[in-house]
Amino acid sequence: MRRVVQFSTGNVGQHSLRAIIGRPDLELVGVHAASREKIGRDAAELCGLSTPTGIIATDDIDTLIALEPDCVVYTAQGETRPVETIGQMSRFLAAGINIAATSMVWLVTPRQAEDWLRVPLEQACAAGNASLYVNGIDPGYSGDTEVHSALSLVTRATSITVQEIFDYGNYDDYEFTGKSMGFGMTPDADTPMLFLPGVITTMWGGPIRNLAEQLGIELDEIRQRTEPWYTDERIECKMATVEPGQMAAARFAVEGVRDGAPVITMEHINRLTAAAAPDWEYPPDNQPGVHRVVVEGDPRVEINTHVCHPAFDVTEAGCMSTAARVVNAIDWICRAPAGLLAVEDIPQAAVIRGLMW
Repeated sequence: MRRVVQFSTGNVGQHSLRAIIGRPDLELVGVHAASREKIGRDAAELCGLSTPTGIIATDDIDTLIALEPDCVVYTAQGETRPVETIGQMSRFLAAGINIAATSMVWLVTPRQAEDWLRVPLEQACAAGNASLYVNGIDPGYSGDTEVHSALSLVTRATSITVQEIFDYGNYDDYEFTGKSMGFGMTPDADTPMLFLPGVITTMWGGPIRNLAEQLGIELDEIRQRTEPWYTDERIECKMATVEPGQMAAARFAVEGVRDGAPVITMEHINRLTAAAAPDWEYPPDNQPGVHRVVVEGDPRVEINTHVCHPAFDVTEAGCMSTAARVVNAIDWICRAPAGLLAVEDIPQAAVIRGLMW
């Protein structure tokens, strides 16, 4: 039985919290919440369950450390406050508490992460003899597990394309996702965060370099491309209401280039409702979203991953799968050698134990 603290209860955290409460091999011992309206409430209430757990949300990290959990599931938004997040993570790690996180996506490929991010966390892991593992869907599953599966089916690969094609209309995260992609912005507004030079390269460049190393190839360069799409009609959805002349879809990619051509591409096509960017690619089979890998080679392999749930929208089902990527690895993380862990360090059989309950 692993003693677990859930850190944050937002779009991803509510699903990891529900999974931790439900699994018989995990014991929820604490919950962190930052907002005043969540502090003091029972964990069950924060994730839509009806039976109280007796675990009350707090914003006091020292109180959570004193519980001596085996692992913290850290799902708080960290990319907009990296220094604070490194500090919070380091406190847990130095106290000997392992972390399974969906935050700080640069650490999905920790060996590719820059020193300012990697070194303090490595030092904290060493001080507490603890481990940190970061993963998710994208960056994460689509650029590692899914692409590895596709590559295992070819005798030769000439190019790899990893795509997320998703309708974000029902995704309730305008403050980070919406603003960073530029939804609702006009052409003369400030450049959205993901469209700034080098930003998406810092997020998806690591996975591309990692794949290149695993393939045993050298890339000439890593470059990015971005493209906005502006609507001429009003679009209303949960993410935002977009007026004519404002951005309602974004397409961007990071490309690993060899001999003048992209050989590893990680691309996003994200729109607000199916009405946006009608000339851009849609998911197959009339699905609202897909994570896809296409390997051109001998033979050509295409894997399309759709997630869904009878009670949740597809974007929320995606958040549930994001949570699963780290919750399912808790036991192995707790047994792993100290340090920053990558997906290739974890045996695939280790992340399915305990799933049928």
